[in-house]
Parts: sequence; structure tokens; C-alpha cells
Amino acid sequence: MAPAALCALAAAAAALSLAAAAAPCSDVRRLYVAKGFSPSDAPSHQINGDHLKVCSQGYTCCSEEMEEKYSQQSKQDFRNAVVELSNHLQAMFNSRYKKFDEFFKELLGNAEKSLNDMFVRTYGRLYMQNSELFQDLFLELKRYYVGGNVNLEEMLNDFWARLLERMFRLVNPQYHFTDEYLECVSKYTEQLKPFGDVPRKLKLQVTRAFVAARTFAQGLAVARDVISKVSAVNPTPQGTRALLKMMYCPHCRGLVSVKPCYNYCFNVMRGCLANQGDLDTEWNNFIDSMLMVAERLEGPFNIESVMDPIDVKISDAIMNMQENSMQVSQKVFQGCGQPKTLAQGRTSRSVSESGFSARFRPYNPEERPTTAAGTSLDRLVTDVKEKLKQAKKFWSSLPGNICNDEKMAAGSVNENECWNGSAKSRYDFAVTGNGLANQVNNPEVEVDITKPDMVIRRQIMALRVMTNKMKNAYNGNDVDFIDLSDESSGEESGSGCELQQCSLEFEFNVTEITGNAKNDKTANTSAATSLGLSATAFFFSILCLALQRQWR
Repeated sequence: MAPAALCALAAAAAALSLAAAAAPCSDVRRLYVAKGFSPSDAPSHQINGDHLKVCSQGYTCCSEEMEEKYSQQSKQDFRNAVVELSNHLQAMFNSRYKKFDEFFKELLGNAEKSLNDMFVRTYGRLYMQNSELFQDLFLELKRYYVGGNVNLEEMLNDFWARLLERMFRLVNPQYHFTDEYLECVSKYTEQLKPFGDVPRKLKLQVTRAFVAARTFAQGLAVARDVISKVSAVNPTPQGTRALLKMMYCPHCRGLVSVKPCYNYCFNVMRGCLANQGDLDTEWNNFIDSMLMVAERLEGPFNIESVMDPIDVKISDAIMNMQENSMQVSQKVFQGCGQPKTLAQGRTSRSVSESGFSARFRPYNPEERPTTAAGTSLDRLVTDVKEKLKQAKKFWSSLPGNICNDEKMAAGSVNENECWNGSAKSRYDFAVTGNGLANQVNNPEVEVDITKPDMVIRRQIMALRVMTNKMKNAYNGNDVDFIDLSDESSGEESGSGCELQQCSLEFEFNVTEITGNAKNDKTANTSAATSLGLSATAFFFSILCLALQRQWR
């Protein structure tokens, strides 16, 4: 062959070789620029890769700047994948917390309005002169629910003692009672049981219901906050190397369409999410405890069934006081001494002057205001139970769920056509277990198992604490409250009482503004004293007949 022909063939071969070298890099360059990076970073053809720190140092399509930017991009892709999966669960807990919180607060508001409307219609001025007693009751209930430092047992005892003082004046209008005498009267509340069995029943019912409601709402908020903190993942330098090697080093080889092998991705993700994997046990225990309390809310601890008829139950207690007024008064007189008699002209007023209306009529069920958004506790609980069941094993499933994303890894059907970390071939290593301790033999990520992530350890402790509170609530015991205003989930603020002390307290609310209540006491009781005996007797006779039909 002529020399000219040989030269032509050599030139053609060189051109083909250059074209072949440039071909795989054109797609790499195009995708690199599509991510917003500078085209000046990307070579137009393969170059020697001695400058690369993580990816293969053979002929490559990546410059030193590209490897660095790919490293940052792999961290961002990983964070986005974790956040995307976590956001849905976090939003679920957040929306259910808001719905439960709205429901409970509106339920209390409706119960207070129902009692006020019914008592105004029934008792008229008699109730209005003593309404602050009941306003304090609901005020303290609301404060307890939102985390106020309220000892419900003491508050409830105070409510019944104050009610007894007011009632004792009404059933004995011919006597003058000093504040000291009325304090003596209040000491007989527990012994004489002037209100029958109503205080004991309400104490049991409301305590359990409020404990369960408050703790359940708090659990939803804690879960939301735990997810928020744990999903903010910042991979270690070793994890970042593994992510770069898995996600973008194949690009440097020109393999832009080849995805990582599934088990390879699994090992990388379990290494990068080693600490999150340790969350799974406490998370599952927490979810189980939430489901237990949800069952209580559907059954014996249903706050809706307790609060709806509370106006009728308090009226029943008043009726019991009237029925036993003579025996109660005699025993009080024996213990506290005979009170002074008022002047004759100060002991009677007419029924019309008392402002009392004899038409005792509580709300019928269809008349009662609807609760938040027209829903019910049963519907709310049924909905959230399904979501809680779906949330179990979320953290142990997270690595697999990330790798199941088509953008992240190849399916098992392509196990011989995937990136194994060094080539397009089968991945032969076994998948490591979940959690920090299991990463000691992870072939893809170097993990220091002696240095746990302290943020996640704090969230594990927050879940453990909340699980114990849930178990106490399930058993009807009061629990310390977790302050939602605290930035760090799981940090507690005490409710001001020991567990056993608070376990029976839960019920009503009496004096938020103690000073004002005491200042108003003299004025209100003196007004009540001026009511005549005939008006009082007539009032309670009608009340007794009506409540015999309404109670239970």
C-alpha cells in the first residue's frame, strides 16, 4: 500500500478513536450542565483521571471541579430523598395534632356554653350571681389541657367546697354565716357527701378522659417534632464519599444511564442512616402505646361523652344537696356550732324577685352545638389509628424505600446490569443489618459505631419518655406534660405534682384568679343569703322533678 494511503488510514483511525473517546463524555457534559453547573468544568472528551480522589483514576469524563460538585450534589440528593419520604409522615402527624387540639378546645368551649345557657334559663339571677364559680371551673380545665400548672384534684375539691358554701347559704337563709364558719362547713364536704355520688363519678370520668386526651394530643406533637429533627440528615465525610461513589462516579465513566445495584444502594443507605435505624425500636413502642390510648379514647375514656352532659350532672349534684339539706345542716351545726339568726325582715324574698325560672330544660342532643368542623372523637380516632399503623417501622424501612425509588437504584431484575461501585456488573456483598452496631462490617460505608448521633439519641429518649406517659394515660394515671413551646422535643416541664398525687385529680377547673374569687365571695354570698326560704324550696322542688327525668 502506498505511503499516502497508510497515512490516510492512520488519520481515520485516530479520528475514530477521538470520536469514541468523546462520545461518552457528551452525555455526561449535557447532564452536568442541566444541573446548573458550569460547562467550563466538563471536558469534551475523556482525560486522565489522576486528579480524582474518590472516583476511578483511569480515563474519565470528570474534572477535579466536577468531582467536587458531584460530591455536594450527592449529599443534597440524599437529603432530599430522606426529607421527601419524611415530610409526608410529618405532615400527617402535624395535621392530626391540629385537628385533635381544635376538637378538644372547642369541645370544652361548647360544654361551657351549654352549661351557661341552661343554667341561665333555669336559675336566672341565682346562677348569674354565682356564675364565676363555673367560669373558673372551665378556665382551669382549659389551662390543664394546654399544659398549665394545675393540680386538678385540689382544684376540683375547691370547686365542690365553694359550691357547698353557696348552697349552704341558700338552704339556710335565716342564718348569718361568717367566712370562718363557711370554712368549717367546707371541711364536711367529703364526710357528709352533700352532692351524693356525683363528685366521685365525675372525678373518675373526667380524670381519665382529660389524661388520655391531653397525652394523646401531646404524643402527636412529639412524633411530628421527632420526625422533623431526625430527618435533617447531614452525612459524615465517609458517608459522603460512599454517596458520591454510588451516585455520580458512574457518570465519570460515561455510564449515565446505569443505576446502582439495589443491594449496593441498600448498604450505602444503611450506613448513612445507621443512627436513624436505632430509632426504630422506640418508635414502634411509641406507636403501639399511641394505639392503646386511642382505644381508650374510643371507649371508657371518651372525653366527648364525659363533657357533653356535664351541665346535667352538676345540676344533679345540686339536687342531691337539696334533698339532703336538713341532715347536712344539722350535722354541720353540730360540728361547727349554731349560727346566728338574721333579723326577720331580711330572710324572705318573693319568687319573682329571685329571678328564678322554673322551666328546667337541658339541651336535647340535636340542639347541642356541633364540635370542631362538625366531626366527632370517634371519627378522629378511627382516622388517626390507620395512619399510626402505617407509620410503624418507618425508620427501619427508610433505606429500602429510598433505594426503591427508580432514580436511586436499579431493580432486582437488573442485578447484572447495574453499577456495583466499580463497574457495570453484579453486586456480590450481603446486605448489612439496621442500626449503628450492624455497620461494623458494612462494605460500603466506614461507620464509627462508638460515636452515636446525639441529636438522634435525644429523640430516642423523647420517644421513650412519651411512651411511658402513654402507658400511664392508658391506665388512667395522670402524667407530667411536655411543653410544646420548647424548641427541643422531649424536654419536659413538670405539672407541679407527683404521678400518684395527680392521678386522681383530673377533673374540673375552679380558681384561676384566686384573689379575685376570694374578693368576690363575700359580695356573691351575701346576695345569695338574702333569698327567701320559700323561693329556695320551690326552686329545688321543681329541679328535683325535672332532673329525675333527665339524669342518665
